[in-house]
Amino acid sequence: MDKENRNQDSVVESDNLDHDKIKPDSGKRNRLIAFVGIALLLAALGWAYWPNGADEHAANDEESEQSEKAETPEGIILIDEKQIEVSSIEIEAVQLGAASELAFPATVASSPNAVARIDARASGVVHSVNKTLGDYVKRGETIARIESADAAGLASQVAAAHARVSELSAYYNRERRLFEAKVTARQDLEAAQANLQVARSELSRAQAAAGAAGISGDGRSLAVTSPISGQITSAPVMLGSYVSAGDELFQIVNGNGLQVQVALPAADAVRIKQGDEASLELGGGGQIGGRVRSVTPALDPESRSATAIITLAGAVPGLQPGAFLQARIRPSGETNAEAISVPESAVQTIEGREVVFVRTPNGFQATPVVTGSRSGGRLLIESGLKEGQKIATVNAFLLKAELGKEEAEHGH
Repeated sequence: MDKENRNQDSVVESDNLDHDKIKPDSGKRNRLIAFVGIALLLAALGWAYWPNGADEHAANDEESEQSEKAETPEGIILIDEKQIEVSSIEIEAVQLGAASELAFPATVASSPNAVARIDARASGVVHSVNKTLGDYVKRGETIARIESADAAGLASQVAAAHARVSELSAYYNRERRLFEAKVTARQDLEAAQANLQVARSELSRAQAAAGAAGISGDGRSLAVTSPISGQITSAPVMLGSYVSAGDELFQIVNGNGLQVQVALPAADAVRIKQGDEASLELGGGGQIGGRVRSVTPALDPESRSATAIITLAGAVPGLQPGAFLQARIRPSGETNAEAISVPESAVQTIEGREVVFVRTPNGFQATPVVTGSRSGGRLLIESGLKEGQKIATVNAFLLKAELGKEEAEHGH
């Protein structure tokens, strides 16, 4: 009985010991569970707030970039006054008031002294041709020769005149000696002197005719010479062909002597005066300046229009009489008070757009514009500029080059 009690006490004691061992292990597990729970809670809170923080950071970066872009507009060029002066960039204030223009169709013509038709002055065979269509010739230059019987006739006239002068000169000298010896009368001496003067006149005439005809040394051919300097625009002559006196051989045009004729309606004729500026639009987009030289005082009875003659500012290579042009004439004293015009050098083309460089406190801003007609070295601005703005004119292309360089550097 006691043995059983002792066994039961041992069991109870053993249970109590086991219970004491289990109790501390359970506390550790509880603490571990609590720590893990806190960690999971913090992780959950972190995941909840982290995306918002990232978005806010990205938004701040985007706002910063936009702010930087806003502070540095596209097309801006930073340049100070000293650099502008060194680059010889000129600045002009935009003003209202562009000259009025009247546009008319026009025709190129030759002034009387700028075109020459060269005809054969004698009948004969073309012996040589030194110049042909398109060649340039100088005034007095021989461009062809014609073998002609007339050449022999002129040469013989010169020879006969020489012989006559020699004969009468000897006769006059003999009469003068006799008169000095008081053998002949004064009237005989005077008659001999008069005959000699006539012979000398005939010789001068024959020599002048031979010289104008360009008689060759052998007296067989006549020289065809150009009376003006210019370019051969017509040359129907052929080597070996027979030509008659008066046949056209060449036509020569001096490009420096061309003029432009403009038909003016009656209403516009009274607005245009001598000295008004003009510009002429050439083929291929070219342009040349001019000035009104005269306006006919009466209207043509058929067309009911007056004719204005415009003198070109210079020679135009390839321009031929008969060509059609567009003439723009600016009547003196007439302006368009609402229009704006700028020098052609102020307008630059960047990526297919026309721009001007507007002055800013720290440099220039490339500003797109819409241009209109071109006249007298200036362009009409239809939109993009306002009165009072200052723009780069002379050497504005340097700003274009600088802008292209900056864009290339930013691209890299």
